[in-house]
Amino acid sequence: MTIGPLSEDLIGDAVALWEAAGLTRPWNDPVADCRRALLGPDSSVLMAVDGEGLAATAMLGHDGHRGWVYYLAVAPRCRGRGLGAQRTENSPVRAFYAHLGYEPSDVVVLARRLDQ
Repeated sequence: MTIGPLSEDLIGDAVALWEAAGLTRPWNDPVADCRRALLGPDSSVLMAVDGEGLAATAMLGHDGHRGWVYYLAVAPRCRGRGLGAQRTENSPVRAFYAHLGYEPSDVVVLARRLDQ
């Protein structure tokens, strides 16, 4: 397994993985999100690749105070190997992170879509 920054030629594979994992939303362009993160000084997209191709992704960002993780997805063929999990709503994921010592944080996130 190789882990590193997502290469430009795998953006389509990453988006396909995100779509299969149910992470995309119709109001966000995942290709644009990916390219923006790859170009940003405080963001990136990491990938894990094995002999069969793209195994996992994590889009990372830093706002000056906290790190954020978006589009965290693991290919179905690679789940259960300790690569991570999809979303906080996913109860097995919550149990996984609780086992590692993570605790819920009382944080409010407000958003405003820029295309409106």
